[in-house]
Amino acid sequence: MKEIIKKAVLLFSVLLFAATASAQVKKWTIQECVEYALKNNISIKQSELDLQATGIDKKLAIGNFLPSLNGGASHSWNIGLNQNITTGLLENQTIQYTSASLNSDITIYNGLQNQNRLRRAKLAQLGAQYQLTKMQDDISLYVANAYLDILFNKENLKVQKNQQDNDEKQLSKTQELVDAGSVPRGDLLDMKATVAADKQKVVAAENSLLISRLSLAQLLKLDDFANFDIADVDMEAKPSPVMAETPEAIVAKANEVRVEIKIARSNLDLAAKDIAITKGALQPRLTGFYSFSTRASYSDRVSGYALSTTNPTAVIGQVEGTGQNVIQPNYLPIFSKAAPVFEQFSDNKGHNFGLQLTVPIFNGFTARGNVARSKVNYEKSKNAFEQAKLDLETNVYKAITDAKGALNTYEASLATAEARQEAFNYAKEKYAVGMMNAFDFNQSQTLYTNAQSDAIRAKYDYIFKMKVVELYFGIPIIQKP
Repeated sequence: MKEIIKKAVLLFSVLLFAATASAQVKKWTIQECVEYALKNNISIKQSELDLQATGIDKKLAIGNFLPSLNGGASHSWNIGLNQNITTGLLENQTIQYTSASLNSDITIYNGLQNQNRLRRAKLAQLGAQYQLTKMQDDISLYVANAYLDILFNKENLKVQKNQQDNDEKQLSKTQELVDAGSVPRGDLLDMKATVAADKQKVVAAENSLLISRLSLAQLLKLDDFANFDIADVDMEAKPSPVMAETPEAIVAKANEVRVEIKIARSNLDLAAKDIAITKGALQPRLTGFYSFSTRASYSDRVSGYALSTTNPTAVIGQVEGTGQNVIQPNYLPIFSKAAPVFEQFSDNKGHNFGLQLTVPIFNGFTARGNVARSKVNYEKSKNAFEQAKLDLETNVYKAITDAKGALNTYEASLATAEARQEAFNYAKEKYAVGMMNAFDFNQSQTLYTNAQSDAIRAKYDYIFKMKVVELYFGIPIIQKP
């Protein structure tokens, strides 16, 4: 008895764990999917890094206005006959030197290149932000399309399972009628074939659902594909207020809010700044500079002079005309150890400062060639800007046309599904009284099921294409509550 109780408790624990694990499977909403993709998508991360890089470029452009400051130090050994920079004498020995310096310079004027580079860096940062926004819109659109595809496959699977259930019930009824001799055995074989075909359709629908879930999970960069699923929501194909707007109004709004135009405009502004920067290289450049330096020697130094005991006088010349020698006392230097290093640094320090003007005269056509190239790039950016406006207008009109066409298809598919349902109900009545054979009945049911699937597909196709039109009107794919 105890063994039975233990097995029952173990079985209950296993079932409870399975139920708990099943309950913990997250059901993702479309908003959660979009937000997760915006945080983890690799393309968006790349765009965010591009935006960070433009921020660095902006800091560098600001740094061009600041003076440079560089310090240096050296220690050297000179071996052989060298002049001691402290004593001024030539000495055949090893002499060590230590020197230190501090240099600074600042650009006073360079054709306003620094100002234009800063303005360009700000424009580049704004353009990178537009690129990031566009990437976010594209990813949101991809996620929404994949999400709607899962919803369609879920509803389609329900339709296929309902048809299988109905056909299996009909198979049981047909079996009873055949056993009673009311219908021929051929009807039973037709129903068995229909149920087998239904099972194939269910398997195909399950595979489509699995693939669509896998596609969205991969788009979100999720590792746990098996447990990924979305929330079961009933999305209504409600008409959007945007569809009541005229195409001209939607195009005008798109030109205001869509980043495609802003990106093209920022590229045009960047090209204009490039012209200003290259023209600045043709103007004179004025810089200010300052330097501080000091040095120290480790060789003996002259600490004084003493009269030579062996040769107290020295002839330095003769008087013209008389030939009389000109003599002077012969003093010899007295050497002592080198002065302390920091004392020498203090004694030998020096400053150097001034202004430097550079006037470009000829540089192998480099400067003027850069100006000409920047002007060509500006014209290309101008053409790209005009093309972006034309492309946006074309895309808006196409999106409106696609949405209207999808709405018409959806309304027609609903009417078809309703008509097929009535036809199927009538076929059931006829089949029940023996006025229709199993083949024709199955055909009627298949047509009704296909009409249901077509209506579901048209519904989600219309929802997605309507979202595209709303996006052009400035309405995001997912609106935060």
